[in-house]
Amino acid sequence: MIVKMIQDLGKRMEAKIEKMQEMFNKDLEELKNKQTEMNNTITEMKNTLEGNNSRITEAEERISDLKDRMVEFTAAEQNKEKRMKRNEDSLRDFWDNNIHIIGVPEGGETEKGPEKIFKEIIVKNFPNMGKEIATQGQEVQRVPGRINPRRNMLRNIVIKLAKIKDKEKLLKAAREKRQMTYKGTPIRLTADFSAETLQARREWHDILKVMKGKNLQPRLLYLARISFRFDREIKSYIDKHKLREFSTTKPALQQMLKELL
Repeated sequence: MIVKMIQDLGKRMEAKIEKMQEMFNKDLEELKNKQTEMNNTITEMKNTLEGNNSRITEAEERISDLKDRMVEFTAAEQNKEKRMKRNEDSLRDFWDNNIHIIGVPEGGETEKGPEKIFKEIIVKNFPNMGKEIATQGQEVQRVPGRINPRRNMLRNIVIKLAKIKDKEKLLKAAREKRQMTYKGTPIRLTADFSAETLQARREWHDILKVMKGKNLQPRLLYLARISFRFDREIKSYIDKHKLREFSTTKPALQQMLKELL
C-alpha cells in the first residue's frame, strides 16, 4: 500500500515536473522570439537611422552645393554690375562732353571730316570762340543712311569736346543765338544723349540679347530706337509699349519676349 502511494506520488511529481519543464521551455521560446523580434527592431531602427543620416548627409551636400552656386552667381552678378558700371562710366565720359549737330547738309561736304565741319560752323556762327574750343570729332549717324546725289541730304554729327566747360559755353551761346546755319542751311546744336536717353538705351539690352539669339538682326538706333527683322520686314520702335502692342499681333514674337515686355 505504501509502495503504491509512493509510486503514485512519484508519477504526480514527474507529471508536474514535465509540465513545469514544458512551461519553462515555452516561456524560454517566447523569450527567444521576443529577443529576436527586438534584435530585428533594433536592426531596422539602425538601418533607418543610417538611411536618415545618409539623407541628411546628402541634403547637407546639396545645401553646400547650392551655397557654392549662390556664391558663384553672386560673384557673377557683381562682376556684371561692375562691367555695366564701367560701360556706363565710359559712355558717360564719352557723352558728357559731346555736342550733337543736327541738320548738316551732305552735298559736296562728304570729303570733309566732322572736326573740319564743326570748326567751319564755329567760325561762321561764333567767330569769337573758334580758337578757344579743342575738339575730337566723330560722325555718328547720317540721315538718311544712303547718299542720293539728286537730293540735298542731311546728317547728324557728334563732336567730343576736350573740356566740359567748352560744351556748356557753346550750348549757352547757341541758345542765345537761336538761329545757326551751315552753308545756308539751318542747323541746331544740342547736348548729346541725356541721362534719360542713356537709361532708355539700357532698357533695350535684354531684348537685344534675346533677339540676337533668335537671329532677328537687332540694332539700337539713334537715339534709343530698336530695329529688327521679323517676317522678312524691318521693324522699328521707339519704346517697349509700341513693341508690346506689335508683339500681341505676332504670337511667336510675344512668346519670345513675354518675360521682357
